[in-house]
Amino acid sequence: MNLFRKISFLILLIFSNVLISQNMNEGFQMLEVGKFDKAEIFFNNTLKEYPNNKTANLCYGRAVGLNGNAPKAVEIFTKLLEEYPNDLEIELNYAESLLWGKQFEKAKVYYTTLVEKNPTNFAALLGFANTFSNLKEYKNALTYVNKALEVSPKNPNAMISKKYIRLGYANKYVQDQKYAEGILLLNENLVDFPNDKETLLNKVNIYLQTKETENATTIYKQIATNPKDSLLALNGLSLVSHIAEKDKEALEISKTALAKSEKVNDSTLTKQTLERFTQALIWNRKFKEAESKITNLVSEYGEENWILSLRATLGMYRSDFKETIADYKQILKKDSLSFDGNLGSTNAYFANGEIKKAYSGVFKTLSIFKNQKDATGFLKKLNENYTPYIEEKVSYTYDNGDNKAYSTNTLVSLPVNTNLSFTANYQYRKTENTVTNNSATSNNFSLGLAYKLHSKITFNAKAGISSADSYSNDYKQFLAEAYFKIQPFKLQDLEIGYKRDIQNFNADLVDEEISGDNLFLNYNISTNFKLGWFTQYFYTSQSDENVRNLLFTSLYYNFTSKPAFKGGVNFQYITFKNQVPTVYFSPEKFKAVEIFIDLLKDEKITEPKGVYYGLNAATGFQYIEDQPKQSTYRIQAKLGYKFSDRLLANVYGTRSNIASATASGFTFTEIGFRLKWYLTRKPIFKLKK
Repeated sequence: MNLFRKISFLILLIFSNVLISQNMNEGFQMLEVGKFDKAEIFFNNTLKEYPNNKTANLCYGRAVGLNGNAPKAVEIFTKLLEEYPNDLEIELNYAESLLWGKQFEKAKVYYTTLVEKNPTNFAALLGFANTFSNLKEYKNALTYVNKALEVSPKNPNAMISKKYIRLGYANKYVQDQKYAEGILLLNENLVDFPNDKETLLNKVNIYLQTKETENATTIYKQIATNPKDSLLALNGLSLVSHIAEKDKEALEISKTALAKSEKVNDSTLTKQTLERFTQALIWNRKFKEAESKITNLVSEYGEENWILSLRATLGMYRSDFKETIADYKQILKKDSLSFDGNLGSTNAYFANGEIKKAYSGVFKTLSIFKNQKDATGFLKKLNENYTPYIEEKVSYTYDNGDNKAYSTNTLVSLPVNTNLSFTANYQYRKTENTVTNNSATSNNFSLGLAYKLHSKITFNAKAGISSADSYSNDYKQFLAEAYFKIQPFKLQDLEIGYKRDIQNFNADLVDEEISGDNLFLNYNISTNFKLGWFTQYFYTSQSDENVRNLLFTSLYYNFTSKPAFKGGVNFQYITFKNQVPTVYFSPEKFKAVEIFIDLLKDEKITEPKGVYYGLNAATGFQYIEDQPKQSTYRIQAKLGYKFSDRLLANVYGTRSNIASATASGFTFTEIGFRLKWYLTRKPIFKLKK
C-alpha cells in the first residue's frame, strides 16, 4: 500500500509539473520576443501560485534582469544557488546576471571556475567571451568565442558576439593608432558578414583618420544600397572631399544630399545632412550663407549641441574666438563628455592666445577619449611651440659687384613656461671683394627673451655684442632690440619697437662701422574675404649722421589656404637725408612697384617624412631718383624634408636685382642650408593635467 501511494504521488508530481510548464508557455514566448516587462509580471503571478517552482523562479530572474533590474536578478539567482547548489542552469543564469549588472571583474572570476568545470558548455564559453569583451580584453574574448563556435558551429548568437568583439578590438587598435591591425580585423568581419554596415562604417572611419580618401570613397559607394544609406554615403563623401582639400566638390555633393534628404523620411539623417551642408558652406568661406543657415536651424530646432557646434566652427573660421568659446561652454554645460565641445574649445583657447586653458582642455579631452588622433595631434602641435630647439643656417652669397660672403647663424630657443622663453644667437659672417681683396669678418652674439604679458601682447627683447675685424678697422658695438607683438583687434597684428644693428653686407660697409638706431612698425590686416594688407615702416638714424625712411606696403589676396597661395602688389619707398653713393646706396628718393605670388606649404603642418616648400616670385619696376625706370625681378625658394617630429632640414635660395638700402642696383644671389632639431620630445617644464 505504501509503495502504491509513493508511485501515485510521483505520477501526480510529474503531471503537475507538465501542467505548470504548459501554463508557462506564454511567459516563455514573452522572454523569447523580448517583452521582458510583461514576462516579469507573468512569472511574478505564476510564483504566487507556485512559489517553489524552479523554472518559474529562473524565468522570473531572467525577466527581472533583462528588464533593467540587474541587482534584483543577482539576488534571485543567488538564493536559487543556495537552494540548488552546483545546478549548471542556475549557475549560468547567475553568471549572466553579473554581466547585466556590469560586474565584469566578478563575472570573470566566476566564469573562470564555471568554464573549468564545463569546458564544452556553449553558454559558459560564450558568456566568458562576452565578459572578456566588456573588459576590453579582446584577445581572450576572441579565443573563447571561437571555442564556443567549435561546440556550436555557426551559432548565430556566437557569430553576433564575434562580430562585436572584432569591432571593439578594431576600435582599440584605432585608439592606439595601429590602423593596419584594425583594418585586418574588420576585413575578417566582412568575410563572415558581407557588406555589414556597422563594419563598413568602422572601416571608413579609419580611412578618414588616415586620410586615405580613395579607400573611403570606395566604401561609401559600397554602403549606398538604398535611399537612406545613399544619403548617409553622400554626407560621408562630402567630408572625404574636404579632407582631400576639394572644398568646392564637398559643397556640390552636400547640395545633392540636401535635395535628396527631402525625399527620405528620416529625421536623424536630415539633421546630419543639414549639418554637413552648413559645414561645407563654412569650408568654402561662404560665411553669410552659413550664418543665415545656422539662424534658421536655431529657429527650427533650438540651440541643440550640433547647431551650437556649427556656430562655434563658423566663429573659428571668422576669428570670433570669444563667441566660439562661449558656444563651446554651452555645449559642455549640456554634455560634459562632448568631443566637439572639449577639443573645439581647446582649439579656440589656443587661437585666442589662452595657452594654459588650451593645455587643460586637451588633457581633459584625452582623459575622456584616450589616444584620440585629433587630440594627440593637437597636443603635439601645442608642445612644439614650447619645446627647446636649435637651428643652424649656413649660407653663401655673391653679387655682380665682386662681393662674396660666407655666414653661419646658430639659434637656441629655451621656453621655460608658456609665458616666458629665452634665446641665444650667434652669427659669424666673412665677406670679401675679389677685385679689391678687401675682407672683413663679424661675430654677433646676443641673448633674448620673449614674455607674454597678455593673451594678445608679447614683449620681445634682445641684447648683444657685434665684434668686427676688417682690413683697416677693428671694433665692438652694442646690439639691441625691443618690441611688442600685439593683436589690437580681430584679424590684425602689430609689431612696434626699436632695433640697433651694424651694417655688415660687404667688407667696405663693415670697415665703415656704421650702426643704425631703428624705430619700426609692422602692421598686417587680414579679412574674412581673403584680402589682406601689410605695411612696414622704418625710421633709421645712423652713426654717420644719415637718416633713412623706409616704407613698404603690400596688398594681397589669398587664393587658397592648403597650400597657402597668395598674390598681390608691393610698393616700396625709401629716402636718405644724405647721399653717399661711394659708401653705400643712399638715394634721395627710391620707389619700387612689383606684382608677386607666394606659395607655401608650411613645415608646421607637414607630417613626418613629408616635404615642405616655399616659392616667392616678383617682377616690376624701380625708380631711382630721376633716372629712367628699371625692370626688376626677385625669386626666393626653399625645399625641405621633415625627417621626424624633431628633425627637419631645407635648402633655400634667393636671386634679385632690386636695389636695397645697403647696395646699389645689382644682381644678388644667396644659397643656403638650414637644419632645425628639437632637443627634447616635449617642453621641459611640467604641465598640469
